[in-house]
Amino acid sequence: MTKQELTNMVAEILSQMHGETQPKVKGSDYKTVLYQTDENAKQYHDGDFVPDVTQLDLRKLYLVEDAADAEKFKKMKEKTPARLGSGKAGPRYKTLTMLRFRADHAAAQDAVFSELDADFAKEHDLLPTKTRCSSKEEYLTRPDLGRCFDENNAKTIKGVIDTPPRVQLVVGDGLSSAAIRANAMDCLQSIRDGLKIRGIETGKTIFVKYCRVGAGDAIGDITGCELVCVLVGERPGLVTDKSMSAYITYRPHTGVSESSRTVVSNIHAQGTPAVEAGAYVAELIGKILTKKVSGVGLHLEEAR
Repeated sequence: MTKQELTNMVAEILSQMHGETQPKVKGSDYKTVLYQTDENAKQYHDGDFVPDVTQLDLRKLYLVEDAADAEKFKKMKEKTPARLGSGKAGPRYKTLTMLRFRADHAAAQDAVFSELDADFAKEHDLLPTKTRCSSKEEYLTRPDLGRCFDENNAKTIKGVIDTPPRVQLVVGDGLSSAAIRANAMDCLQSIRDGLKIRGIETGKTIFVKYCRVGAGDAIGDITGCELVCVLVGERPGLVTDKSMSAYITYRPHTGVSESSRTVVSNIHAQGTPAVEAGAYVAELIGKILTKKVSGVGLHLEEAR
């Protein structure tokens, strides 16, 4: 492609984007998700005793004293879990603010280092497999080993595949076992139901321990599937330790570019609920199978 052809292509894409009412995100339609208020969240008034600071809703926690327009700030704060309006005690954070920060940080660390129960795959009728990582420590320090399988695990996967499946569903623990525990099975069932309605068959769902996103590419090599969808726990942050994403790749194989993936992220209670995300993922899979492309290629295809 010449420099002029590339310039023309970028100009065309930008002109089409300006005409759209909604932006595009990683090759898929952007959907605005309304925040669901947690009915169990505790209401806090300055000076209250709080036995568990994690039960407080950050969107409603406003600690600024003598604010000029507290009600207006509170309405803005309801739209984000960011730590705004935290107040201060002299030049320092308030005790409650610091305790909540440390609690969220501890939850994020726990999510990374903890593991799912040994019987998780068996309990949910998933095929148990493991990448080349031998421990959680090795998984965290050797991302490359979390993208491939040894000969025994490759044989295990191959053993349940009679013919190359059109869609291969995968659940991987990733960087947050808490996210998988909280969201994976509801999302997975919703995807299955959505694909069944569209007449799209799936094979045995695979569970991958010590899983990186690239493990789906290796599964593509082993199974010869047309499309792989990997549900994986994301790196936790201070807003939630339970965020999961779905990575969809058409014609997956080792070495496929990251731009070839279509991603649905922020699947958790405060983002896109698992069941809703599953229905959307099933819709995306149907679209990708029709267009025969995923990731940025899907975006460019739809922009034409």
